[in-house]
Amino acid sequence: MAKALVIINCIILAIGNCGGPLIMRLYFNNGGKRIWFSTFLETAGFPVIFIPLLFSYIHRRRNNNGGENATSFFLIKPRLLGAAIVIGILSGFDNYLYAYGIAYLPVSTAALIIASQLAFIAIFSFFMVKHKFTPFTINAVVLLTVGAAVLGMHTETDRPVHETHKQYVIGFLVTVAAAVVYAFILPLVELAYQKAKQPLSYTLVLEVQMILCFLASIVSLIGMSIAGDFKALPKEAKEFKLGEALFYVVAVFSAIIWQGFFLGAIGLIFCTSSLVSGIMISVLLPITEVLAVIFYHEKFQAEKGLSLALSLWGFVSYFYGEIKSDNDKKRIQQEESQETERSSLSSRTISEC
Repeated sequence: MAKALVIINCIILAIGNCGGPLIMRLYFNNGGKRIWFSTFLETAGFPVIFIPLLFSYIHRRRNNNGGENATSFFLIKPRLLGAAIVIGILSGFDNYLYAYGIAYLPVSTAALIIASQLAFIAIFSFFMVKHKFTPFTINAVVLLTVGAAVLGMHTETDRPVHETHKQYVIGFLVTVAAAVVYAFILPLVELAYQKAKQPLSYTLVLEVQMILCFLASIVSLIGMSIAGDFKALPKEAKEFKLGEALFYVVAVFSAIIWQGFFLGAIGLIFCTSSLVSGIMISVLLPITEVLAVIFYHEKFQAEKGLSLALSLWGFVSYFYGEIKSDNDKKRIQQEESQETERSSLSSRTISEC
């Protein structure tokens, strides 16, 4: 079951991580200009989480005979709820930074910057949740970071022709800030799980995700109100290059796809760790690069091919290390069990004598 959850979350994360930036850029490429609205779409899909939560509640009602978990629709307790509220508000501002960057950067350039967050995740994880490093983990972090750095070569040639150098630089710096903040958020979620003082389940993860996105959406709605997005959106929809109907189609699909990203990232933290979630995100970024080349005809220099190879190498390195570590733990546990059995047998023999 645990392996199945990891696989499911990886698939959901892959869809959101690759599709989210592409559909966001589709909005900006075709006349979209409202950054707070784009920020809102990143988390507006949270109501879909009510569907699995409802099934979970019905399942608990049928299988628990009147227990507390059977009668309560929500399992989250005040301690974890408070942490989720704080993280959700922080996520709202981080989403704005990311949306601002995507508004002025090609998808390929934004992807290379976000890939660099892995190094920050490793640092924050070490100090916040005491994540232990193995040689394979360090190797994966180095490879993925180098892959991101390689992508940085000649990125100025990807600057959109309708944007100034100043807009490009500001977009670049804001996206770096978004990467650092999200690198802090991932281990912060893991720390919240550790300090929750209540049994963790995937249902609880869904509840946390819904609260995070709800609070982030509130932050975005306040930003939209201040920026005047509610008044500007009807006009923007009519002037959308793909048509007014497709404007709303893009908005709906953007909300759904982005929800996959956040749900997959949070789910992987529950199943594994924040560092694994960060590594998975970094591995998928070069794939986003390839998709950007296919759909938006962005240039695919040799540096991008090399980055893709390094990222895949880092991914294989990390999971080989995890498999080796698990096998070593099983071997040590087996040896300890055998030693205990021998000691117990010796004690019985001495007693009988």
